[in-house]
Amino acid sequence: MKNFKIQALKEYSIFFWLVFITSIFIFIFIIYSNNKSQNSDQLKSSLKNIYLKKTIEEITNNLDPRYTSINYISKPGDTYQGIIEKLSIDKAEKKNILNTILNEKSLKVLRINQKFTFKYDNLSTEKVLKFKIETDKKNEIHFNKNEKTNKFEAKKIEKNFQKNLVYKETIITSSLYDSAINLGIKPNIIIEFARLYGFQVDFQRDIWKNDSFQIIYEEFVNDKNKVVDTGEIIFANLNLQDEDLQLYKYEYEKNKVDYFDENGKSIRKTLMKTPINGARLSSSYGKRKHPILGYTKMHTGTDFAAPKGTPIMASGDGKILKAGWCGGGGNCVKIKHNSTYQTVYAHMSKFGRGIKKGVRVKQGQIIGYVGSTGMSTGPHLHYEVIENGKKINSQKLKLPSGKILKGKDRKDFEVSKIKIDVLKSDLVSKLN
Repeated sequence: MKNFKIQALKEYSIFFWLVFITSIFIFIFIIYSNNKSQNSDQLKSSLKNIYLKKTIEEITNNLDPRYTSINYISKPGDTYQGIIEKLSIDKAEKKNILNTILNEKSLKVLRINQKFTFKYDNLSTEKVLKFKIETDKKNEIHFNKNEKTNKFEAKKIEKNFQKNLVYKETIITSSLYDSAINLGIKPNIIIEFARLYGFQVDFQRDIWKNDSFQIIYEEFVNDKNKVVDTGEIIFANLNLQDEDLQLYKYEYEKNKVDYFDENGKSIRKTLMKTPINGARLSSSYGKRKHPILGYTKMHTGTDFAAPKGTPIMASGDGKILKAGWCGGGGNCVKIKHNSTYQTVYAHMSKFGRGIKKGVRVKQGQIIGYVGSTGMSTGPHLHYEVIENGKKINSQKLKLPSGKILKGKDRKDFEVSKIKIDVLKSDLVSKLN
């Protein structure tokens, strides 16, 4: 009996302690839950606080990004070394990148308007992580750094672009530029069109109302059918007073492309007829009363009045002899084209990118912009042509045309021309 009581007492004691311990755990859980709920409410209340929000935004906005991307488009006179030197990275890294580029066969020649993108890490003494270079309209090379070897590994990427051939035609009602823009033609195509015809057409005086033009050119679109770039002009026709001036793109030698008329004659001349489009001939070559000095003197050039900032083109291939201040001529550029011809462009507001003494330029390349610097009464271009050291009238200058296709070249051109004419017929039929 006594043992039974002792056993009952033990069981009761164990039950009591179990209940007691369980009660304590329940009490602690309730307190923890209440505190958690209160902390949550406090956090939510804090996040609604406008001052805390403002502080977080300020901190976020002032944080420097870890990675930086630098974009660059090559200009006339650029070199790979010159481009790399502009990057804010250490010398060893610059040498590494330059050697990588020079070892890539497809990058042996640096082209104008070639696109570069460099991405580097600001937390790693500005080391370049990767970079890419566009090789042409549809391809680019990606260089990714191997952290183990510290060398860049090249990978050629074909952009997901589709090339379309676009045909446009219209009657010129005001100006060539306005008519082309209204058709949705990109400005760079219009400029190239004007450059091609600049060898034989003065766009201010030769184009009349109701003249017309036709053009076929390349357009690159992405997978969303958005135009991301334009390519080359394939065909162009400018109808002036019922006379057609047709131009066909033709590769007459490997990697040598030019534009020829229907008779296989290149439209390229030693010098363009006028180095500026949309300008008014304001003063001809010859004796005149100087507008500032007030007395009669020989005007040794031709003046073209145009709005300030109008692009001025090199009238021919050549080497820049001077790009600087020319006294009464203001900002001027002087180009030597060959042993016979030199040209001068004066009163510029500013020079084109990369234009400086010693740089070689291509025909049609922008070398500066119309201004009124020096002895000038208003914005205009003063243009001079120098033949064998003597200043001559540029408007009466007759220059020989470029290449004339003969023999097998002429036969191959005729085949190419027929293909382009068929292409034009197909594109026109799709519009109707």
